[in-house]
Parts: sequence; C-alpha cells; structure tokens
Amino acid sequence: MKHPSSLLPLGLLCLLLGQAAPAQADETAACPALLQYTFPRLQDEKPQSLCQYAGKVLLVVNTASYCGFTGQYKGLEALYAQYRNQGLVVLGFPSNDFAQETGNNQQIAEFCENTFGVKFPMFAKTSVSGADASPFYRQLAELSGQKPRWNFYKYLISRDGRVLASYSSLSTPDDKDLLNTLQQALAAH
Repeated sequence: MKHPSSLLPLGLLCLLLGQAAPAQADETAACPALLQYTFPRLQDEKPQSLCQYAGKVLLVVNTASYCGFTGQYKGLEALYAQYRNQGLVVLGFPSNDFAQETGNNQQIAEFCENTFGVKFPMFAKTSVSGADASPFYRQLAELSGQKPRWNFYKYLISRDGRVLASYSSLSTPDDKDLLNTLQQALAAH
C-alpha cells in the first residue's frame, strides 16, 4: 500500500508541510534555476511561484516583526516604490529562526500592512537558516557564500537569476553599496 503522502502532488505536500515546493515544469522553461520554487503568499497562503519574478531584479529579505531592524520595512517599501517601475521587486520572507517573529501569517501580514504599509510581496513564515532552511534559502547561501546571520539579511539577484551580492542586517535599504549595485542591475537588460 502506498503511503498517503505519495498520493499528493509534490507542491501540495510541500505546502501542507510548510516547505517551499519546486515550481511546476511548464513554468520552469524560461525561469532561472534559483527561482524555481513556490511559496505560500503571506496574506492568504495561496501558492506563488517565484518564476513570476523572472526578468526582474530581486532583493530577497528575511524579516521579523520584533527585531531592532524591523524599521527597515519602511526603507524596503520606499525602495520598492522608487524602483519597481524599473524592474525591482522586494521579496519578504518572515522568519522566526532568530526568535523574533512569533506571530502567525495573518498577524504578520496585518503588522506589515498596518505599521509600515508594506506592499511588496511577502511570503508565509519560512526557515532561512540551519538544518530546516528552505531549499531556496539554502541555495541563496550556497551561491553567495553567506547565510543569514540575523533578520533583515539581504540578497540581490539579477534579472537572469544570479546572486549579485548579499548584505548584512546592518546594511539599510539606503546603503550606498546596495543602491549602486541595485542601480547597475536595473540598468542591465
């Protein structure tokens, strides 16, 4: 007899287990390998393929509601608003890996919207570090040589899915090096 989990599609099984699922094969043809993952959206937990952001410059950030760096939400939203028409997408991944994101997805979504007016895409609470890190974050760490050491760690990804740089939590969204690299990535078509 087959195990019940073997009867579920991989994406559904991963969502039920709270893990990122690989993107579907038909979505992957024009999608860089790094983006071939699906995560539940924070607000309603509907699956979202990261492939929808292929061709964009991405700033991937692990976030937390109760951290000394939480105020960076404001700067991240400003960065997104300023550069989104040029192709920037900020992707937020709330994480409790550092014990500063204790709420559930609905509470996190309400906090981000009500406190900081966050409009950039946010995903369900995700593990970003250690043995339980999502495959996407494990790949980011491998490609950059850096894993998140704290909340608001940032990875900048080019339009073709390459990790261009990573930035510590101390690097704010208006950091000169981050902005310079971001502007260069946006100018590259």
